Amino acid sequence: MNIRKLSAINSTNEFLKELCTKIDLENFTVISADFQTNGKGQTSNKWYSDKGKNLLFSILINDLYLDISKQAYFNFAISIGIHQILTNYLPQIKIKWPNDIMAGKNKICGILIENTIKKSIISQSIIGIGLNVNQLNFPDEIPNATSFIKILNKQFDRDQLLLEIFNAINHQISYLKNCEFNKLKTTYESVLFKKDIPSIFKSKQNTFLGKIVGVTNTGLLQLELETGELKEFYNKELIFL
Repeated sequence: MNIRKLSAINSTNEFLKELCTKIDLENFTVISADFQTNGKGQTSNKWYSDKGKNLLFSILINDLYLDISKQAYFNFAISIGIHQILTNYLPQIKIKWPNDIMAGKNKICGILIENTIKKSIISQSIIGIGLNVNQLNFPDEIPNATSFIKILNKQFDRDQLLLEIFNAINHQISYLKNCEFNKLKTTYESVLFKKDIPSIFKSKQNTFLGKIVGVTNTGLLQLELETGELKEFYNKELIFL
């Protein structure tokens, strides 16, 4: 592992992507920043963080060689690794499909995975992770955000958390490389937020009652509707209410 710590950059993912175009980086290079001027979440979302309070880092993986048809398992592995470390410290940690980490009903960690695909193979991946650690107050537009300090009322060593999360992710990726796909899927499903709990969801068409029963091998969310019908959803097709 090669960790490069920076004070302030636009985005750890963007910085790492640009660096890859300039020099050859060793596998598992990590870029960590105290502050991001343009932190990235999924799609067009932004990631908000006070300077020096949280854990903001990206990991380069360039030896995965995973077929694109199996990329959901890569997401499972990353999410599980982070989940396992957070459960050592915090109560009620769950993975909200596809890869937000929740502490109770509040979000504590976001993950952004950006893959480079060549001939249907993931040749390179950059994993961006934002973990709320020592920040007490959050913008009004993210009312469901929480952090280590908000939950446990004490500060935590961000460097220690980074090392623990890195090692946990590396361990989960070993299952991926050994093609232990069922193990990853089963573990992921066992810690899904709101799994087997009747809940209200909103799609583009309507609001409805459903129950999360699992995910498909391609990462689609499986809901059982009131009628007993099993329906599958892509990311961003649903809002959890």
